[in-house]
Amino acid sequence: MEDITPAPQSKFNAATYSEALTAFTVGWQDSDISKILDFIAPAIPVGRRFEFKRADNAEAFYSESDDLRAIGSEFKRVRYSGESVNEKTLNKGLTMRVDHDEVADDDWQERYTQILLQRLLRNELRRAVAALETIAKTSDSPAVWDSSANPDSDIRAMLSLCADESGVRPNRILFGEDAWAMRLDSLESQSTAVALRASALNPGELAAKFMLDGCKVMSARYQQTPSQKAKIASNKIFAFCAFGGVSKDEPSNLKRFYTPSSEGTAFKVYLEEHSKYTDITVEHYSSIVAASALGARALEISNS
Repeated sequence: MEDITPAPQSKFNAATYSEALTAFTVGWQDSDISKILDFIAPAIPVGRRFEFKRADNAEAFYSESDDLRAIGSEFKRVRYSGESVNEKTLNKGLTMRVDHDEVADDDWQERYTQILLQRLLRNELRRAVAALETIAKTSDSPAVWDSSANPDSDIRAMLSLCADESGVRPNRILFGEDAWAMRLDSLESQSTAVALRASALNPGELAAKFMLDGCKVMSARYQQTPSQKAKIASNKIFAFCAFGGVSKDEPSNLKRFYTPSSEGTAFKVYLEEHSKYTDITVEHYSSIVAASALGARALEISNS
């Protein structure tokens, strides 16, 4: 029998720490959730308490006509005066109790560690999408993509509005699965050559069409009720800036700060052995922060 519960912090010590399972977390990746999470909120390693600057948007667009240096003098001095923000990463984790009567294979510890990793990353992905929905401006009414619509024209208009607001064109767009399907349905219902070509574009080709660094379609789901799953993102398209660097001050809309362990890993695993069961705990320290709301927008899609 397996049971997932919070675990008392006092149990996490050198005696229960599992070096082998912690090393397993380094090599393991969820091919969908991890990539989408990093696409939305780039991961940046920091200490438990850290400071970063929210850039002054206006400063990025100042322009001088007096940047010429006279002989014997210095260059004009400028200041970077973005708002300093103090934050800390939060301790997150889950514990699974595994009854020894239910253990069948030699790799059971790795398998249950993987289950906990997937669950923790799915939690992070839901937080990242919720944060993106919070900061993204949404149009007053949904865009209707029917047989007479031009979906890509609506997306271009959204990207232009983002650039007007922040001065920087977004470099990434994220489709909910339903929004991507409605784009295809709209284009495929039209008998023009332009629409048919557009419907054949994959996400990477669509990103190139819009001159973006990336475009992804998110199909991840979570168990909303005991009998029903729900899409984490459904009928919306998000446009935003995200850069995969390691600087605390680079201009992504969202950032996922995490604190590596003393061994340099993002996750740590603990095993507490008992006569009839074992508690497996996976923990990490992270915080998803909205560094800037400027230039992030969402487009809600309807097919009627």
